[in-house]
Amino acid sequence: MYSAEKSLHWIVDKWLAPTPATPARVTRMSRIGSRRARVVCVETARPGGVLSLVFFRHDDGSWNVFPPAAERPAMNGFRRAA
Repeated sequence: MYSAEKSLHWIVDKWLAPTPATPARVTRMSRIGSRRARVVCVETARPGGVLSLVFFRHDDGSWNVFPPAAERPAMNGFRRAA
């Protein structure tokens, strides 16, 4: 599956299956972390209560229910000319 090609709207439709009787609505939008990753909370009413899902935007443009991996320190080497 090419998740980078899936929009947030497509994922909300797939996971929450909103209808005119039970629409899904965005309840919170924010940014987190040093890279300021986007976070969106979407809610819909269900017979058992309100269902909320939090979606995180990843660097590849995909939306997932898990946050992007933290940036880790990296060491780069280079060859010095003699």
